[in-house]
Amino acid sequence: MTDQKKPDQTTASEKPWGGRFSEPTDAFVEKFTASVGFDQRLYHHDIEGSIAHATMLAEVGVLTAQERDRIVAGLREVKADIEAGRFEWSVSLEDVHMNVEARLTDRIGVTGKKLHTGRSRNDQVATDIRLYLRDEIDVIAEELKRLQSGLLDLAEREADTIMPGFTHLQTAQPVTFGHHLMAWYEMLARDAERLQDCRKRVNVMPLGAAALAGTTYPIDRTLTARLLGFDRPTENSLDSVSDRDFAIEFCSFAALLMTHLSRFSEELVLWTSAQFDFIDLPDRFCTGSSIMPQKKNPDVPELVRGKTGRVNGHLISLLTLMKSQPLAYNKDNQEDKEPLFDTVDTVKGCLKAYADMIPAIRAKADNMRAAAKRGFSTATDLADYLVKKGVPFRDAHEIVGKSVAFGVAEGRDLSEMTLDELRQFSDVIGEDVFDVLTLEGSVQARDHLGGTAPNQVRAAVARARKRLRLV
Repeated sequence: MTDQKKPDQTTASEKPWGGRFSEPTDAFVEKFTASVGFDQRLYHHDIEGSIAHATMLAEVGVLTAQERDRIVAGLREVKADIEAGRFEWSVSLEDVHMNVEARLTDRIGVTGKKLHTGRSRNDQVATDIRLYLRDEIDVIAEELKRLQSGLLDLAEREADTIMPGFTHLQTAQPVTFGHHLMAWYEMLARDAERLQDCRKRVNVMPLGAAALAGTTYPIDRTLTARLLGFDRPTENSLDSVSDRDFAIEFCSFAALLMTHLSRFSEELVLWTSAQFDFIDLPDRFCTGSSIMPQKKNPDVPELVRGKTGRVNGHLISLLTLMKSQPLAYNKDNQEDKEPLFDTVDTVKGCLKAYADMIPAIRAKADNMRAAAKRGFSTATDLADYLVKKGVPFRDAHEIVGKSVAFGVAEGRDLSEMTLDELRQFSDVIGEDVFDVLTLEGSVQARDHLGGTAPNQVRAAVARARKRLRLV
């Protein structure tokens, strides 16, 4: 009695690598080792890489012009099938590469089997991931720029709005809301620089490294790199197929970006609370409670804050994946895609949410101002005033400390005290002290590059717009 093939199981000879195997892959192992369930999103880049590879093979005489044309036309038909939903992905074919190649061969016959000449799935997948990530980096860069632009508009609008600045989440000194927003902008500006720096190392082509040692065919890797828009080919075939540091670097960028967005989120959550009541988020970015009708929950910032842990986890996952691998390619590397794909999706979603939400924030200027008047936020201004009058800073610090203690006992801010009350702590205090004790006087006095004065905020916005090429 002959053995019958089990469902979802191929014979060894039906596998692209099955020549040396005498029995079919176990059905569970076939599913366990397949990646097509998630790497099929690489189809566009896989096909573009194959078109460039076929074009190069014809240029160096490995394929005829007719074979090249049949392969290229067939690949474009396969792509059309995928995008029209007419493509049936097969687990038995393991991955996106073999699914595409098998469909190509079905369409054009034996010529399709020549496409894989001079390459391996090892350098093919490394190339696909780089092509994919390069495109996604460009999308993320534009979304990041949109968020930065929204921050600049809001910062300019709120350049004069005074709020308390905090250290240890305690009132420290008055700042402008616009200045605070520009601090967020600076974080994102560094993130944008890191992203572009990462792109340089992503945009290097591994194709031509083959399995690990290169190929005996007379390939022209520089031509293939040019066809695919890479800056250059990689320099070492072993390294080309085995490392994923470019993906780790991207996830490192993503973790830092999400850390910054998480910090923004924490402040937005605080500021929308009844205890702060500094800003209002439009209803479309919030949700309600199933039991408490009065609730308006800042779900978008909260969820972005939560997703930071998800992205951090993916970074650790990729670092751990690579830490013990010997050269060259190992099956472990199949596990690089899902963390990378989810990181890309998460970052794009969070950036879109923030880029849509930030311009819609409405500042509650009166509440911010009232909060800035609490907590003796101009105490440092009084100390600076005394120093300018010749008082040593340490003595000025003590004088102001006693003034604040008096204010706490009396329930009044420094700006609400009389001149005589202030002079009981130092006779160098004069009528001009009230120029520095007001909130406006405090922020206006910090009129230097990087300071919180409104005109400095507007100047910072203008410089940033030039860097972003928004003017």
